[in-house]
Amino acid sequence: MMYQVRIAVRGYELDLQGHVNQAVYLQYGEHARWQCFMAAGVSPDVLLGAGFGPVVLETTIRYLKELRAGDEVDVSCVFTWGSGKTFRVSQDFVRLDGTPVAAVTGVAGLLDRQTRRLLPDPVERLRAVAKDPAILGL
Repeated sequence: MMYQVRIAVRGYELDLQGHVNQAVYLQYGEHARWQCFMAAGVSPDVLLGAGFGPVVLETTIRYLKELRAGDEVDVSCVFTWGSGKTFRVSQDFVRLDGTPVAAVTGVAGLLDRQTRRLLPDPVERLRAVAKDPAILGL
């Protein structure tokens, strides 16, 4: 399942070239992922209570077009679940006119907050705490 968030570019997010600073794409992606988790009923409080939380292990950004002040961008979030300790996250950044501006892909896992180790079977862990697991593609 694809979840999507619309974000308006703010002036303070621009670099000297007048386009969105590269680090801001990571913030937009993080915002979309958290909105997706919360829409599924997996808030930070729920995760704290469960004793684990998501951790990003790898991120790749592919820039396709500029984002500038005044632009709005839809940031999608799609999780691909496997059988191991990690899962993949794919995020497309698309202007309102349909122009793709970036693609972010990553690998993540669930970190046990006490042992500081990745938990096995993130699918079942998230399914157990989510109110609407379908939003996460579970």
